[in-house]
Amino acid sequence: MKILITGATGLIGSRLSEKCIEQGMTVHYLTTSKDKLENKERYIGFYWDPENNEIDTKAFQGVSAIINLVGATVSKRWTKSYKKVIMESRTQTANLIFETLQQISHDIKHFISASGVSIYPNSKTKLYTEESKEVDDTFLAEVVVAWEAAADQFKSLGMEVTKVRTGVVLSAEDGALPKIAAPVKYWLGAPLGSGNQWQSWIHIDDIVGIYYHILTNELEGVFNAVAPNPVTNKKLTKQIASKLQKPLWLPNVPGFIIRTMLGEMAVIVLKGQLVSSRKIEEHRYIFQYYNLENAIDDLL
Repeated sequence: MKILITGATGLIGSRLSEKCIEQGMTVHYLTTSKDKLENKERYIGFYWDPENNEIDTKAFQGVSAIINLVGATVSKRWTKSYKKVIMESRTQTANLIFETLQQISHDIKHFISASGVSIYPNSKTKLYTEESKEVDDTFLAEVVVAWEAAADQFKSLGMEVTKVRTGVVLSAEDGALPKIAAPVKYWLGAPLGSGNQWQSWIHIDDIVGIYYHILTNELEGVFNAVAPNPVTNKKLTKQIASKLQKPLWLPNVPGFIIRTMLGEMAVIVLKGQLVSSRKIEEHRYIFQYYNLENAIDDLL
């Protein structure tokens, strides 16, 4: 099997590329840096420049599925110009692929797109499933709606389309976990805001596993990619502190301080969604890390 991955050098993409290659697949990837082009036996890079609508069409030769993971980080202050970058890095890139495939001969049958659980509203008690119709009123929810619409257009090309609504990915290398663990190590850790906001988390191995499961089983539709047991921000922070054997002696960081520091971006840490993993489990995905304790033990 030959697949194309965008965002293949990122946190999830690099691990997913490794897994696919280990299973005998050939991975094509797109990069905006000519310095990152590689031409290994099963890992082959192709140049693209979405801002100028440039793409090497050889990237699609022999490919049967695309996994679209590209997107600028949201963990950077949301100026007006950077919000545009966040949005266009997800929509403009998908549009370029779509427009290119309209013009060339190809054999691609499946388009799998990253998405986010931030589409769901903040909730203390409601459990959101893929069938939930409510949409949050934040900028992140707006991004996810546009992101998924950009993915849905591939249906008009006769492809199966899958959208993977991803929670907080826990990894030792990057993402939320190192950012939370850093102050804890120096005895400065504390829950954020009320601490009662939900964190629908997932271990890096499981998010990679879900993408691989969707790919190899040709699953179509929307899937939440979160572990079966979400926790509050307070429990997540306490679990990290327990593993690092550090006390949490400081009071919660007040929400107004976080909003002053982060501006509109504060919703990332002050809001949270309680999200169900039942659908992907019903499609026979078996989680490696059901509980936060096991995930933290593995990662830290």
